[in-house]
Amino acid sequence: MDHIIKTENAAKPLGAYPHARRAGNLLFLSGIGSRKASDNKIPGLELDAEGNILKYDIEAECHSVFANVKAVLEASGSSWDKIIDVTVFLTNMKKDFPVYNKIYAEYFTGVEACRTTVEVKSLPTPICIELKVIATID
Repeated sequence: MDHIIKTENAAKPLGAYPHARRAGNLLFLSGIGSRKASDNKIPGLELDAEGNILKYDIEAECHSVFANVKAVLEASGSSWDKIIDVTVFLTNMKKDFPVYNKIYAEYFTGVEACRTTVEVKSLPTPICIELKVIATID
């Protein structure tokens, strides 16, 4: 059975795609960023008048993206401990990896999910981190 999942508890998708899709006992989350569901703002972000990034806060964005992932998992009937694979996209690996890796370890202790972390030039909004997650679901 195939199920489409959308929730108001995570940032709204930027295009024509759901937050997640269930296929059998697997749950595939679309790319999830750090925008807040309540106001669509990016925690710790400061932009100039032209929309260029002046300052961002990788720590605040990590906590926010993990909260969004958790919200989608829960809306889908899954949970954090059922995550089996994570692909992480960072816009500045050299600067942000140590902080992200430390926070990741706090959230994923005992989960033992597979993980891939890659650097990308940019993401669709001025976020510095995005996660692509696969989880199991009963």
